[in-house]
Amino acid sequence: MIVLKLGGSVITEKDREETIDEDRLAALAGALAGQEDVALVHGAGSFGHRYAAKHGVSITEGTHDGAAVREIHGSMERLNERVLSALGAEGVSAVPVDPLSLAYRTREGELSLPLDGIETMLAEGFVPVTYGDVITQQEKGATIVSGDELVVALAEGLDADGVGLCSTVPGVLDDAGAVIPRIGSYDEVAEYLGESDSTDVTGGMAAKVRALLELEAPASVFGPDAIGRFLAGEGAGTRID
Repeated sequence: MIVLKLGGSVITEKDREETIDEDRLAALAGALAGQEDVALVHGAGSFGHRYAAKHGVSITEGTHDGAAVREIHGSMERLNERVLSALGAEGVSAVPVDPLSLAYRTREGELSLPLDGIETMLAEGFVPVTYGDVITQQEKGATIVSGDELVVALAEGLDADGVGLCSTVPGVLDDAGAVIPRIGSYDEVAEYLGESDSTDVTGGMAAKVRALLELEAPASVFGPDAIGRFLAGEGAGTRID
């Protein structure tokens, strides 16, 4: 089975608050038509990131303000509904998985994500769709769980055969703007990985590469135009293993 993340910057217009890139989302949904054994994760883009930043909530910084939690989570629910609608229009049997109700962090910051329900969804032919969100954390109230963290948890827990991150760039790029074909360690590319150029509380490309290197399954970072090649098992973007 495959774990696939649709980046927030891919499916939204990240510099315009709560704005979907309708054409791109529809194209990605179309590429997923007929796919089986796939678990989807999507990022926040112009939705949840802005609210998390507004309230000072991140992967490490928490809040005990219920109104802040509702605002961040509500934004992500709105985005998730749009993603589900686009997938449904292409005949994908997509169903939501709500991280706030399912996952939590320990006081040490480790993510706990029970997978029995998701495994049952997959077994029954559904495509579970989860997303970066705010979740509760012991002794910190609520913190952010990134889509990249969820990708790692799903890939490990579901014993994925492959992992894909669909990004706005065609792969991980070097300082000349060329796609790096393969990454085997973070040190190989540390000098090329900068911060995200928009509001992002989850770490940008550097965090993505670090997370994917933790996996046993091969992973790829690629642009929207390469999603068909990735789903077909062909080379796409940067391979990380």
